[in-house]
Amino acid sequence: PFTLRERPAFMRLVLQLLLAAILAAPAVACTNFIATPEATADGSVMVTYTCDGEFHPRLKRYPAADHEPGAMEVIKHWDGRVMGEVALPAHTYAVVNLMNEHQVTIAETTTGGREELVNPDAVIHYWVLMRLVLQRAATAREAVVVMGDLVAEYGYRSSGESFYIGDPEEAWVVEMVGPGPGGEGAHWVALKVPPGHVVAHANLGRIGTFDRGDTENVIASDGMEEFAASKGWYDPDAGPFNWREAFHPADPQKLRYTETRVWSLYRRCAPSREWPMDHHRGVEGAEPLPLWIKPEKKLSVADFFELMRDHYEGTEFDMTEGVDAGPYGTPNRWRPMGWELDGEQYTWERPISAQQTGFSMVCQSRDWLPDAVGGVSWYGLDDTWFTCWTPLYCGIDAVPVSYATGGLGKFTWDSAWWVFNFVSNVANLKYSYMIEDIQTVQAQLEGEAM
Repeated sequence: PFTLRERPAFMRLVLQLLLAAILAAPAVACTNFIATPEATADGSVMVTYTCDGEFHPRLKRYPAADHEPGAMEVIKHWDGRVMGEVALPAHTYAVVNLMNEHQVTIAETTTGGREELVNPDAVIHYWVLMRLVLQRAATAREAVVVMGDLVAEYGYRSSGESFYIGDPEEAWVVEMVGPGPGGEGAHWVALKVPPGHVVAHANLGRIGTFDRGDTENVIASDGMEEFAASKGWYDPDAGPFNWREAFHPADPQKLRYTETRVWSLYRRCAPSREWPMDHHRGVEGAEPLPLWIKPEKKLSVADFFELMRDHYEGTEFDMTEGVDAGPYGTPNRWRPMGWELDGEQYTWERPISAQQTGFSMVCQSRDWLPDAVGGVSWYGLDDTWFTCWTPLYCGIDAVPVSYATGGLGKFTWDSAWWVFNFVSNVANLKYSYMIEDIQTVQAQLEGEAM
């Protein structure tokens, strides 16, 4: 209940939220998690990805192909604009979604970084780069090299990105930024994840210092230190070059939006450790979260499913509890996440599970099986909290029709995305009651698949 005096302020807040929602642009999104064979229960490399955005995903398969000398591929933007051409190799590998026939898989999260480093004159956006690499690389390490070669030759058009690359034996983290308008290539660094460790990323560059001399575990582009120094982002006399500080400065709001998700994944993997909150709450001078950690137990596929379903349940940031939870405890927060009232800035939390997820995946690369069935992408549509991840082997020669059907502008029961979206949307009517029934069926279906 509100008094007559309180109602105008409340209605003003509602109207401001509605207006902000109308004017808001889609938010930067996506959450990644990767594990080495020594950190998983079955010894597979696992790569997860929530691809968050306002879009209807269509699962794609690119068949293997041979190409004549001098053959070129035209590279287009989402809107059909031609960006340029890229030379085709003699042979390209088959790719299903984001895993190729050699069990190499790639995920990404947009880190943004410094806006002035975007190069509108370059040919390759990050989503094109991922596919081109998968069509050309038979191992994760080779994928890192191919990625660097492609942007060196054709230029990198996107803002900052983090990529996770896995194969049956290794896991790599790559972070990349552009050179700015008219520049050449890109600046990037790739680190091999140590055995027995896991890494999480959520829209913020997290690599700090690194040793260029460790060529077994570090691969990086040339000249990034000199470039950063020329811009005033790095002082060579002040200490070792720090990638994160040079290319990904973050204010408290950015840290809250990004590092809280990393914090939640790490606290769940190592619950007996102390996980201070100062860093992701934006406290000045707070110690950043470690790039990678050792989980306290080896993680199974089911563990990965649970980790990628998270609204901070059981913490003080729990989005299903308190006055700011939605009707019947729904954790969903409508966009935009931040707003202003009476000169003060406010924001919702940003969870791993989110209503704007297009698709998600938990990919396994398994060295004890033939490639065709060793690589399996557990593929899900819409919000991870409601989806059912379904196994798709990297050796399949066609994709399920319901995963390749439909569009954002028209509902159809023939589209799996629309079916999952329908369920998650209706659940908001009486969330605390409906979620119990939904997750009972979810557990049954996923359990049978496993």
